[in-house]
Amino acid sequence: MKKFLRLIAAGLTLAATIHAPAQAQGSYPSQPVRWIVPYVAGGGTDNLARALADAMTPSLGQPIVIDNRPGASTNIGVSVMMQAKPDGYTIMQAENAALLFNEHMFAKLAYKPASDFTYIGAIGRFPVALVVNPNFPAKTVAEFVSYVKAHPDQVSYASPGNGSPHHMAMELFKQKAGINVQHVPYKGAAPAMTDVMGGQVPTMMLDLASGLPAIKAGKVRVLAIALPQRAAALPDVPTFAELGFQDMNAYAFHGLIGPAGMPAEAVNRLNSELNKAMKAPKVVKLFAEFGFEALPGTPQDFYKLSRAESERWGRIIKTAGVQLD
Repeated sequence: MKKFLRLIAAGLTLAATIHAPAQAQGSYPSQPVRWIVPYVAGGGTDNLARALADAMTPSLGQPIVIDNRPGASTNIGVSVMMQAKPDGYTIMQAENAALLFNEHMFAKLAYKPASDFTYIGAIGRFPVALVVNPNFPAKTVAEFVSYVKAHPDQVSYASPGNGSPHHMAMELFKQKAGINVQHVPYKGAAPAMTDVMGGQVPTMMLDLASGLPAIKAGKVRVLAIALPQRAAALPDVPTFAELGFQDMNAYAFHGLIGPAGMPAEAVNRLNSELNKAMKAPKVVKLFAEFGFEALPGTPQDFYKLSRAESERWGRIIKTAGVQLD
Protein backbone atom coordinates (compact mmCIF):
# COMPACT_ATOMS: atom_id res chain seq x y z
CA MET A 1 0.00 0.00 0.00
CA LYS A 2 2.79 2.43 0.94
CA LYS A 3 4.55 1.69 -2.35
CA PHE A 4 1.29 2.31 -4.20
CA LEU A 5 0.77 5.66 -2.45
CA ARG A 6 4.35 6.69 -3.24
CA LEU A 7 3.75 5.91 -6.90
CA ILE A 8 0.57 8.03 -6.90
CA ALA A 9 2.39 10.93 -5.22
CA ALA A 10 5.22 10.69 -7.72
CA GLY A 11 2.74 10.67 -10.56
CA LEU A 12 0.98 13.74 -9.22
CA THR A 13 4.29 15.55 -8.82
CA LEU A 14 5.28 14.68 -12.39
CA ALA A 15 1.92 15.84 -13.72
CA ALA A 16 2.23 19.14 -11.85
CA THR A 17 5.73 19.62 -13.26
CA ILE A 18 4.58 18.92 -16.80
CA HIS A 19 1.60 21.24 -16.61
CA ALA A 20 3.24 24.11 -14.66
CA PRO A 21 4.81 25.83 -17.68
CA ALA A 22 1.56 25.71 -19.61
CA GLN A 23 -0.26 27.33 -16.71
CA ALA A 24 2.39 30.04 -16.38
CA GLN A 25 2.27 31.01 -20.03
CA GLY A 26 -0.21 33.72 -20.83
CA SER A 27 -0.98 34.25 -17.15
CA TYR A 28 -0.01 37.96 -17.01
CA PRO A 29 -1.57 39.86 -15.38
CA SER A 30 -2.85 37.89 -12.43
CA GLN A 31 -3.22 40.86 -10.05
CA PRO A 32 -3.86 44.64 -10.21
CA VAL A 33 -1.29 46.80 -11.98
CA ARG A 34 0.00 49.98 -10.31
CA TRP A 35 0.40 52.89 -12.75
CA ILE A 36 2.60 55.64 -11.26
CA VAL A 37 1.90 59.21 -12.35
CA PRO A 38 4.76 61.53 -11.29
CA TYR A 39 2.47 64.57 -10.96
CA VAL A 40 -0.48 65.56 -8.80
CA ALA A 41 -4.00 64.57 -9.76
CA GLY A 42 -5.89 66.87 -12.11
CA GLY A 43 -3.14 67.78 -14.55
CA GLY A 44 -2.70 66.69 -18.16
CA THR A 45 -0.49 63.69 -17.35
CA ASP A 46 -2.95 62.45 -14.74
CA ASN A 47 -5.97 62.97 -17.04
CA LEU A 48 -4.27 61.05 -19.82
CA ALA A 49 -3.24 58.20 -17.51
CA ARG A 50 -6.75 57.73 -16.17
CA ALA A 51 -8.32 57.73 -19.63
CA LEU A 52 -5.87 55.13 -20.92
CA ALA A 53 -6.11 53.00 -17.78
CA ASP A 54 -9.90 52.94 -18.06
CA ALA A 55 -9.64 51.87 -21.70
CA MET A 56 -7.05 49.16 -21.00
CA THR A 57 -8.65 47.59 -17.93
CA PRO A 58 -11.50 45.55 -19.53
CA SER A 59 -9.23 43.81 -22.01
CA LEU A 60 -6.36 43.46 -19.55
CA GLY A 61 -8.67 41.70 -17.11
CA GLN A 62 -7.19 43.34 -14.01
CA PRO A 63 -7.67 46.78 -12.43
CA ILE A 64 -5.10 49.49 -13.09
CA VAL A 65 -4.56 51.60 -9.99
CA ILE A 66 -3.29 55.16 -10.49
CA ASP A 67 -0.66 56.15 -7.92
CA ASN A 68 0.26 59.87 -7.97
CA ARG A 69 3.87 60.49 -6.82
CA PRO A 70 4.73 64.12 -7.63
CA GLY A 71 7.91 66.07 -7.02
CA ALA A 72 11.65 66.38 -7.68
CA SER A 73 11.36 66.68 -11.46
CA THR A 74 9.50 63.31 -11.49
CA ASN A 75 12.44 61.63 -9.74
CA ILE A 76 10.22 60.64 -6.81
CA GLY A 77 7.98 58.68 -9.15
CA VAL A 78 11.00 57.15 -10.89
CA SER A 79 12.49 56.12 -7.53
CA VAL A 80 9.26 54.38 -6.48
CA MET A 81 9.10 52.57 -9.82
CA MET A 82 12.72 51.45 -9.74
CA GLN A 83 12.38 50.05 -6.21
CA ALA A 84 9.50 47.83 -7.33
CA LYS A 85 9.98 44.28 -8.56
CA PRO A 86 10.39 44.19 -12.36
CA ASP A 87 7.44 41.84 -12.66
CA GLY A 88 5.14 44.06 -14.72
CA TYR A 89 2.89 45.05 -11.84
CA THR A 90 4.43 48.50 -11.31
CA ILE A 91 4.70 50.75 -14.34
CA MET A 92 5.03 54.51 -14.77
CA GLN A 93 3.83 57.13 -17.19
CA ALA A 94 7.06 58.90 -18.02
CA GLU A 95 7.44 62.13 -19.89
CA ASN A 96 10.13 64.59 -20.85
CA ALA A 97 11.77 64.92 -17.43
CA ALA A 98 12.55 61.26 -16.85
CA LEU A 99 12.98 60.32 -20.51
CA LEU A 100 14.75 63.33 -22.03
CA PHE A 101 15.74 66.10 -19.62
CA ASN A 102 17.00 64.89 -16.25
CA GLU A 103 20.11 63.14 -17.51
CA HIS A 104 21.25 66.50 -18.90
CA MET A 105 20.20 68.67 -15.93
CA PHE A 106 21.33 66.68 -12.89
CA ALA A 107 25.05 66.33 -12.17
CA LYS A 108 24.23 63.22 -10.16
CA LEU A 109 21.27 61.10 -11.19
CA ALA A 110 20.37 57.74 -9.68
CA TYR A 111 19.39 56.24 -13.02
CA LYS A 112 20.32 56.16 -16.70
CA PRO A 113 17.27 56.30 -19.01
CA ALA A 114 19.08 54.37 -21.72
CA SER A 115 19.65 51.30 -19.53
CA ASP A 116 17.63 51.48 -16.31
CA PHE A 117 14.11 51.49 -17.78
CA THR A 118 12.04 48.91 -19.58
CA TYR A 119 10.49 50.74 -22.52
CA ILE A 120 6.89 49.53 -22.94
CA GLY A 121 5.48 51.94 -25.50
CA ALA A 122 5.18 55.56 -26.55
CA ILE A 123 1.82 57.23 -25.95
CA GLY A 124 2.18 60.52 -27.78
CA ARG A 125 2.71 64.27 -27.48
CA PHE A 126 0.71 67.08 -25.89
CA PRO A 127 1.21 70.52 -27.44
CA VAL A 128 2.06 73.37 -25.09
CA ALA A 129 1.03 76.99 -25.54
CA LEU A 130 2.18 80.33 -24.15
CA VAL A 131 -0.61 81.73 -21.97
CA VAL A 132 -0.94 84.81 -19.79
CA ASN A 133 -3.34 86.03 -17.16
CA PRO A 134 -6.15 88.01 -18.88
CA ASN A 135 -5.04 91.18 -17.06
CA PHE A 136 -1.47 90.92 -18.33
CA PRO A 137 -0.80 93.84 -20.74
CA ALA A 138 0.44 91.73 -23.66
CA LYS A 139 -2.13 90.43 -26.16
CA THR A 140 0.36 89.07 -28.71
CA VAL A 141 3.74 87.35 -28.57
CA ALA A 142 5.42 90.50 -29.93
CA GLU A 143 3.84 92.57 -27.14
CA PHE A 144 4.86 89.92 -24.59
CA VAL A 145 8.51 90.06 -25.71
CA SER A 146 8.50 93.86 -25.70
CA TYR A 147 6.95 94.01 -22.22
CA VAL A 148 9.47 91.56 -20.75
CA LYS A 149 12.39 93.44 -22.27
CA ALA A 150 11.02 96.71 -20.90
CA HIS A 151 10.70 95.17 -17.42
CA PRO A 152 13.90 93.16 -16.92
CA ASP A 153 13.81 90.56 -14.12
CA GLN A 154 10.27 91.59 -13.18
CA VAL A 155 8.24 88.94 -15.01
CA SER A 156 7.96 85.40 -13.66
CA TYR A 157 6.46 82.24 -15.11
CA ALA A 158 4.93 79.15 -13.56
CA SER A 159 5.54 75.52 -14.46
CA PRO A 160 4.41 72.13 -13.12
CA GLY A 161 7.92 71.63 -11.78
CA ASN A 162 11.65 71.78 -12.45
CA GLY A 163 12.48 69.81 -15.54
CA SER A 164 8.88 69.60 -16.74
CA PRO A 165 8.23 70.02 -20.48
CA HIS A 166 6.50 73.31 -19.65
CA HIS A 167 9.66 74.54 -17.91
CA MET A 168 11.93 73.61 -20.80
CA ALA A 169 9.50 74.96 -23.41
CA MET A 170 9.77 78.37 -21.77
CA GLU A 171 13.56 78.05 -21.58
CA LEU A 172 13.59 77.33 -25.32
CA PHE A 173 11.38 80.36 -25.97
CA LYS A 174 13.68 82.52 -23.84
CA GLN A 175 16.57 81.50 -26.10
CA LYS A 176 14.61 82.20 -29.27
CA ALA A 177 13.25 85.57 -28.08
CA GLY A 178 16.30 86.79 -26.18
CA ILE A 179 14.31 87.48 -23.00
CA ASN A 180 14.60 86.64 -19.32
CA VAL A 181 11.65 85.56 -17.17
CA GLN A 182 11.99 84.06 -13.69
CA HIS A 183 10.96 80.45 -13.09
CA VAL A 184 8.44 79.59 -10.34
CA PRO A 185 8.10 75.77 -10.16
CA TYR A 186 4.98 74.07 -8.74
CA LYS A 187 4.11 70.43 -8.05
CA GLY A 188 1.86 69.89 -11.03
CA ALA A 189 0.08 71.72 -13.82
CA ALA A 190 -3.16 72.25 -11.88
CA PRO A 191 -1.69 74.41 -9.07
CA ALA A 192 0.53 76.29 -11.53
CA MET A 193 -2.45 77.07 -13.75
CA THR A 194 -4.53 78.11 -10.74
CA ASP A 195 -1.99 80.79 -9.81
CA VAL A 196 -1.73 82.04 -13.39
CA MET A 197 -5.52 82.35 -13.55
CA GLY A 198 -5.46 84.12 -10.18
CA GLY A 199 -2.73 86.54 -11.24
CA GLN A 200 -0.13 85.46 -8.67
CA VAL A 201 2.13 84.55 -11.60
CA PRO A 202 1.45 86.20 -14.96
CA THR A 203 2.39 83.53 -17.48
CA MET A 204 3.34 79.93 -18.23
CA MET A 205 3.67 77.36 -20.98
CA LEU A 206 0.50 75.33 -20.55
CA ASP A 207 -0.33 71.92 -22.01
CA LEU A 208 -3.72 71.80 -23.66
CA ALA A 209 -4.78 68.71 -21.71
CA SER A 210 -4.70 70.76 -18.52
CA GLY A 211 -5.48 74.18 -19.91
CA LEU A 212 -7.95 73.92 -22.78
CA PRO A 213 -11.07 74.44 -20.62
CA ALA A 214 -9.47 77.49 -18.97
CA ILE A 215 -8.44 78.87 -22.37
CA LYS A 216 -11.93 78.47 -23.82
CA ALA A 217 -13.49 79.99 -20.70
CA GLY A 218 -11.26 83.07 -21.00
CA LYS A 219 -9.51 82.40 -17.69
CA VAL A 220 -6.15 82.65 -19.44
CA ARG A 221 -5.22 84.26 -22.76
CA VAL A 222 -3.31 82.06 -25.22
CA LEU A 223 -0.72 83.80 -27.41
CA ALA A 224 0.93 81.03 -29.46
CA ILE A 225 1.35 77.29 -29.67
CA ALA A 226 4.69 75.44 -29.83
CA LEU A 227 3.97 73.11 -32.74
CA PRO A 228 4.99 73.07 -36.42
CA GLN A 229 1.30 73.43 -37.35
CA ARG A 230 -1.76 74.89 -35.65
CA ALA A 231 -3.59 72.69 -33.16
CA ALA A 232 -6.99 71.41 -34.23
CA ALA A 233 -8.29 72.26 -30.78
CA LEU A 234 -7.27 75.94 -31.22
CA PRO A 235 -7.31 76.65 -34.96
CA ASP A 236 -7.23 80.44 -34.50
CA VAL A 237 -4.06 80.41 -32.38
CA PRO A 238 -0.85 80.98 -34.38
CA THR A 239 2.25 78.85 -34.05
CA PHE A 240 5.50 80.39 -32.90
CA ALA A 241 6.93 79.65 -36.36
CA GLU A 242 4.24 81.81 -37.95
CA LEU A 243 5.38 84.62 -35.68
CA GLY A 244 9.02 84.32 -36.65
CA PHE A 245 10.32 81.90 -34.00
CA GLN A 246 11.59 78.96 -36.04
CA ASP A 247 12.13 75.47 -34.56
CA MET A 248 10.09 76.42 -31.52
CA ASN A 249 8.79 72.86 -31.16
CA ALA A 250 8.06 71.83 -27.60
CA TYR A 251 5.60 69.38 -26.20
CA ALA A 252 4.90 66.98 -23.37
CA PHE A 253 6.15 63.63 -24.67
CA HIS A 254 4.55 60.64 -22.90
CA GLY A 255 5.30 56.96 -22.75
CA LEU A 256 4.94 53.93 -20.51
CA ILE A 257 8.00 52.47 -18.78
CA GLY A 258 8.80 49.98 -16.04
CA PRO A 259 11.84 48.89 -14.03
CA ALA A 260 14.66 47.33 -16.04
CA GLY A 261 14.33 43.60 -16.51
CA MET A 262 10.58 43.23 -16.96
CA PRO A 263 9.54 39.90 -18.52
CA ALA A 264 8.84 39.99 -22.23
CA GLU A 265 5.35 38.60 -21.67
CA ALA A 266 4.38 41.59 -19.53
CA VAL A 267 6.01 44.13 -21.88
CA ASN A 268 4.35 42.71 -24.97
CA ARG A 269 0.93 42.45 -23.29
CA LEU A 270 1.06 46.00 -21.95
CA ASN A 271 2.30 47.34 -25.29
CA SER A 272 -0.51 45.59 -27.13
CA GLU A 273 -3.17 46.83 -24.69
CA LEU A 274 -1.77 50.38 -24.79
CA ASN A 275 -1.88 50.49 -28.59
CA LYS A 276 -5.44 49.15 -28.58
CA ALA A 277 -6.51 51.68 -25.92
CA MET A 278 -5.31 54.56 -28.08
CA LYS A 279 -7.89 53.48 -30.69
CA ALA A 280 -10.79 53.38 -28.22
CA PRO A 281 -13.48 55.92 -29.24
CA LYS A 282 -13.38 57.79 -25.92
CA VAL A 283 -9.59 58.05 -26.03
CA VAL A 284 -9.57 59.12 -29.69
CA LYS A 285 -12.11 61.83 -28.83
CA LEU A 286 -10.00 63.00 -25.88
CA PHE A 287 -6.87 63.12 -28.03
CA ALA A 288 -8.68 65.20 -30.65
CA GLU A 289 -10.01 67.65 -28.08
CA PHE A 290 -6.54 68.25 -26.66
CA GLY A 291 -4.63 68.25 -29.95
CA PHE A 292 -2.75 65.18 -28.73
CA GLU A 293 -0.68 63.31 -31.31
CA ALA A 294 -0.79 59.56 -30.65
CA LEU A 295 2.42 57.61 -31.27
CA PRO A 296 1.52 53.91 -31.20
CA GLY A 297 4.34 51.49 -31.92
CA THR A 298 6.70 48.92 -30.53
CA PRO A 299 8.90 49.18 -27.42
CA GLN A 300 11.86 49.51 -29.79
CA ASP A 301 10.22 52.45 -31.57
CA PHE A 302 9.70 54.15 -28.21
CA TYR A 303 13.31 53.61 -27.16
CA LYS A 304 14.75 55.01 -30.42
CA LEU A 305 12.51 58.09 -30.39
CA SER A 306 13.32 58.80 -26.73
CA ARG A 307 17.06 58.64 -27.34
CA ALA A 308 16.88 60.92 -30.38
CA GLU A 309 14.78 63.51 -28.51
CA SER A 310 17.13 63.32 -25.52
CA GLU A 311 20.02 64.35 -27.76
CA ARG A 312 18.05 67.31 -29.15
CA TRP A 313 16.98 68.57 -25.73
CA GLY A 314 20.45 67.99 -24.33
CA ARG A 315 21.76 70.68 -26.65
CA ILE A 316 18.96 73.07 -25.67
CA ILE A 317 19.52 72.46 -21.95
CA LYS A 318 23.27 73.02 -22.27
CA THR A 319 22.67 76.35 -24.01
CA ALA A 320 20.15 77.36 -21.33
CA GLY A 321 22.56 76.39 -18.56
CA VAL A 322 19.82 74.66 -16.58
CA GLN A 323 21.27 72.62 -13.71
CA LEU A 324 19.34 71.01 -10.88
CA ASP A 325 20.57 69.54 -7.60
